[in-house]
Amino acid sequence: MAVYGLIPARLQSTRLPRKLLLAETGQPLIQYVWEAVSRATSLSAVIVATDSPEIADVVRKFGGRCELTGDHPSGTDRIAEVVRRSLPDASLIVNIQGDEPELDPGHIDRLVQLMQQHPTAEMGTLGTPLSTVEQVQASSCVKLVRAADGRALYFSRSPIPFVRDREVGDILASGERPWLLHLGLYAYRPDFLLRLTQLPPSPLEQLEKLEQLRALEAGATIQVGVVEHHSVGIDTPDDYARFVRRQLSVVSGKDQ
Repeated sequence: MAVYGLIPARLQSTRLPRKLLLAETGQPLIQYVWEAVSRATSLSAVIVATDSPEIADVVRKFGGRCELTGDHPSGTDRIAEVVRRSLPDASLIVNIQGDEPELDPGHIDRLVQLMQQHPTAEMGTLGTPLSTVEQVQASSCVKLVRAADGRALYFSRSPIPFVRDREVGDILASGERPWLLHLGLYAYRPDFLLRLTQLPPSPLEQLEKLEQLRALEAGATIQVGVVEHHSVGIDTPDDYARFVRRQLSVVSGKDQ
């Protein structure tokens, strides 16, 4: 089974311009992502998909595989171009965020295993339990609910499930974890990926600004696995500064 890990990468970013090429640690951010993804044992190959010749040049210099694409409205559309053009043998596509340099490669392997265990699912993704009131209530933290068999029922920026008769803090203090944070890691059957990207944005997708709702509204099965932790994405200068400090701390510890 040919399983490809694709990392959509664009140069511009609103809150942190050119973030994938930032290299205060001595190597660009995109290289950390590529190296983490490459440690997943379930992938046949790792490919960066970008519309930026500058990113492509950097990726090829550190030995990564890269394919140039046209301009696209989303990373999903970008990887679909690569799949359509260059990966006729693909049996599964894993879409990995390009700004998560501390991604756990075991999460990729868990997602691939999930799709192997559920061959009728068109898509798969992961969630992790939320542990603070702030996370549950934050619109930037996308929540999901799933059925007893693990199928996704809905994704939302709102706190779902909504609790009518208890306080969120009391529930969390009791040790219960009914809220799942959606992780931005997806697996697609190639034929479904190509069909999905031909569909127009759906009504719920437009309201919530969540692309995965297009798949649900189209009747797709999204299988959801649960993992114990999540990696930190790099979205702001402060995020990157903290990442740099963590990397320098690791290097300093190795030198001792």
